[in-house]
Amino acid sequence: MKKYRFYLGTLVVGLFLGWLFFGNLSNENKMLKHIEITDKNEIWSCAMHPQIMRAEAGDCPICGMDLIPLDPPTDGLSADQFKLTANAMALANIETSIVGIGKNDLNAIKLSGKIAENETTNAVQVSYFSGRIETLNISFIGEEVFKGQLLATIYSPELYAAQQELITALSLKSTQPEIYKAVRTKLKLWKLSEIQINQIETLGKVQQFFPIYATVSGTVSEKLAAQGEAVKKGQPLFKIINLNTVWANFDVYENQINRFKKGQEITVTANAFPNKIYKGKVDFIGPILNSNSRTVTLRVVLTNKKGMFKPGMFVEGEIKTINSRTTEVITIPSSAVLWTGKRSVVYLKVIINEPVFEIREITLGNKNGPTYEVLSGLNIGDEIVTNGTFTVDAAAQLQGKRSMMNNSGSTNMTEHKTYLGSNTSISKVTKRNGERLEVSKEFQNQLKEVFMEYVALKDAFVKENSKSIIEQSKKILSLLSIADIKLIENKEADKYWVSLEKELTVGLNLILKTPKNKEQRNYFKQVSASLIKAIQVFGINEKVFVVFCPMADSNKGAYWLSIEEKVINPYFGNKMLSCGEVKQVIE
Repeated sequence: MKKYRFYLGTLVVGLFLGWLFFGNLSNENKMLKHIEITDKNEIWSCAMHPQIMRAEAGDCPICGMDLIPLDPPTDGLSADQFKLTANAMALANIETSIVGIGKNDLNAIKLSGKIAENETTNAVQVSYFSGRIETLNISFIGEEVFKGQLLATIYSPELYAAQQELITALSLKSTQPEIYKAVRTKLKLWKLSEIQINQIETLGKVQQFFPIYATVSGTVSEKLAAQGEAVKKGQPLFKIINLNTVWANFDVYENQINRFKKGQEITVTANAFPNKIYKGKVDFIGPILNSNSRTVTLRVVLTNKKGMFKPGMFVEGEIKTINSRTTEVITIPSSAVLWTGKRSVVYLKVIINEPVFEIREITLGNKNGPTYEVLSGLNIGDEIVTNGTFTVDAAAQLQGKRSMMNNSGSTNMTEHKTYLGSNTSISKVTKRNGERLEVSKEFQNQLKEVFMEYVALKDAFVKENSKSIIEQSKKILSLLSIADIKLIENKEADKYWVSLEKELTVGLNLILKTPKNKEQRNYFKQVSASLIKAIQVFGINEKVFVVFCPMADSNKGAYWLSIEEKVINPYFGNKMLSCGEVKQVIE
């Protein structure tokens, strides 16, 4: 019995000593392993959806790709510089090019312009006496009128009295001819014709309602009075424009002014009639330089008897300059340029053989086919991003650097990042505090109508409804055509809207001409980018969400606008609907 007790005691002591030594060693190994993992503190992300971040490896919940570890922060970079991983560069198909010299043929220059009314032929039809409008014969703006046409009839107490004076003076004509002549002269100053005055004398009867006839021929561009309204002497009733001739106003840059003079021949083409060429001569070169755009106005008078040109229509002009020579200029591909408000920006690769980038603001000159002339901001030999620019911009935004939508880096952004464990991604809310141009509320409301129809167009792309895509594109074009630019009193805002309206119109027309949804989405991307800029600069008194998907347009990335924060991607039909992230909230 004692023997068994001895063996049992030995076994218990052995187990205790084994636990004491080897158990502590196992715990120590576990602790060392935990410390090693903690020291690594790796964050895993998706190369295509950088907003997805996890504390451990796995698959992207959006596209299913393997997550990759993020590189640790790079030291030695400035506040505006950021680095992309080699994997992200390859997957996003990011390409760069060296800035070089291009040939600028100074024998001919292409200019962009816009058709405007010929102000020298405009007229305002006024009331030459006080009274009340009894009938108004003009029904709508755009109605054609002819000289001598009856426009309205007016009841005028003072004209009623003047007619009575004429009848009385007629009886005194032989004895007091001066009084008779004075009364007739007064009626003539009120634009009564000899026939009308003679008719009053012949009938010997006062007319209660008096007609107003058009003094010029043309098109009614504004109705300034309504039927039943009381009007004063000299008050405008209608604005009448004569469209037999129109102005084509072109912008000429400061460094080009000395290459033009009055009388030069210019060929003009209109976007509405691309196969027709019209000829004219330079009639006017503005004496004052616009300090914001650094341009002057070059004006051409065009014959328009057939009514082909409409005020507000975009045109292009080609003119041979007076200094015939060829110069070398810095040129870059148009694919490298991002437009945001008044700024044009590119992304510059700042370290050789390293994917380190920073944004660079530039000033552009003329566009020549697929390239832009660069007036300032770049030097020969600079390396810039020419493909995948939107993806690089998205990476800059995610890292809180200066970007297309954030001109001052993280100091101008409100960001909330939260790591809530392995199953929770980063939550990011971004708000832009950019500059806004002053425009009227009426114009903002017109732009809001465009935005609401755009949202319906976006939904049509989600549903792949070709019929609805066409209908919504036509609706937006219609709204753009009736947008009243006169509501923009700020000249800078006026010019910027003209540029954006042109971009929107071109993109929507390309959607209408393209039968395939895939190609239409590429033009929808163009429309979205232009409308984003418009809402950023002008505002619509509505909260708008700017959403970005890096996989759209063959991994080049694309933005769109939404009225809700929920991501519903229009670039893949009913697939990958949740692919994207809100990049900006425009208040």
